[in-house]
Amino acid sequence: MKRYLIALAAVFWAGAALGAELGDDGLHKADWMRDTFKDLREDLAEANAEGKRLMVIVEQRGCIYCTKMHEEVFPRPEIAEYINAHYFVVQLNLHGSTEVIDFDGEALEERALTRKWGLLFTPTLLFFPEDVADGTTGAQAAVAVMPGAFEAGTTIDMLTWVVEERYLDDSEDFQRYHARRFEERRAAGTE
Repeated sequence: MKRYLIALAAVFWAGAALGAELGDDGLHKADWMRDTFKDLREDLAEANAEGKRLMVIVEQRGCIYCTKMHEEVFPRPEIAEYINAHYFVVQLNLHGSTEVIDFDGEALEERALTRKWGLLFTPTLLFFPEDVADGTTGAQAAVAVMPGAFEAGTTIDMLTWVVEERYLDDSEDFQRYHARRFEERRAAGTE
């Protein structure tokens, strides 16, 4: 019995080591996240300079849905590679005290900024256009918001939909795009 428990513990710890790493702030850390000064105007300029889209991911310590995304969805090769290739990702803490400068120039602690943006759920992914007008807040500027944990298919479809700027096309909103892509994957036997 003792050997069984030791083996079970070893399997558990090995599995945990393969999952998402937690930082000192209790948030999951991925290699595609950027450590910036949290000036969103500068982050957008840097994303543009790299030919990438700015995505802000809002999380909180102990969030089981954040854990699900970091252990089951984000590590999938097709998703991790897509994020690395196309996104400049900045992480914010829903209850954090780090100062962030919003697109409108207002400097606030993370917790005040997320309240200003009206965010309630974690994780929340916010996607931004290449240009944000002066005086515009992040909540106003976001071209898409993904609140909560979603399966891999929905996540890759949202990532792709934003990169392809489908939000500019009135003929196929995200729900129709996702439904079409889901059917294509199902017909191909990959869903």
